[in-house]
Amino acid sequence: MDKANLQRNFEGYVNTPLLWTDAPVYGLSPYIFKPISNQHFTDETVNRLRLGKMIEHFVFHQLATDPSITILAKNIQIQDGKRTIGELDTLLLTEVGPVHLEIIYKFYLYDPDEGETELAHWIGPNRKDALLQKLTKLKEKQLPLLYHPKTQTMLERLSLKSDDIKQYVFFKAQLFLPLDFSDDAFSQLNPACVNGFYLKKDELIRFRTAEFYIPQKQDWIMDAHDSVEWMTYHNFVAEVSPWLDDNRSPLCWMKEGTKTQKIFVVWW
Repeated sequence: MDKANLQRNFEGYVNTPLLWTDAPVYGLSPYIFKPISNQHFTDETVNRLRLGKMIEHFVFHQLATDPSITILAKNIQIQDGKRTIGELDTLLLTEVGPVHLEIIYKFYLYDPDEGETELAHWIGPNRKDALLQKLTKLKEKQLPLLYHPKTQTMLERLSLKSDDIKQYVFFKAQLFLPLDFSDDAFSQLNPACVNGFYLKKDELIRFRTAEFYIPQKQDWIMDAHDSVEWMTYHNFVAEVSPWLDDNRSPLCWMKEGTKTQKIFVVWW
């Protein structure tokens, strides 16, 4: 990844809204950062990391720009002998006291036929994960880890007590609605997270005059831009078909005239 793409990915991270911003969702309180003062990211070592770890570095960079926050520890492995029980993403000292913060960045597609509630409708692009599944894991496993007996020794080294620590989630997401979807899908989640739509292979014919691009997974978070090698409709269909045959739903960019946007082409 060159410096320009690294910066685009960082800006894409900054521009991605929180999945919810007001009242807690599923009992989970959102953590609101102050606006970032340094819009540049130059640590090229993250180029070797998978997407999730790269985003963590972006979050820690943003935290470091806030003088009211001290990062006490990050990526804290909780061990029981040789067995890893779990990990705390980061512990912070903030204006409201010590904070345990869990960091999440996801891509979800809205399937109105999946589940019966707003939260249950949002699924991963390959249907292997879901928003409700992640929220349940946060509430029942990741946040309670703070109170595990094996966590207390680590907290004591930081002069912290679990009962004094507030817990928040920093949950950013890019959301995608079905093609031509017109219903109101939002009552708890942030509609500003909608970044495009998804469609099936046979629906692509509607966009046969458009141009397309398939970014690498590491570049999924960046905003779509024009400085790429665009493919014609026919070349794109040939390129995307093996993904779909392998039950993989790629994130793609589509260009119509001067407008560029993100789409998912789904196999299901």
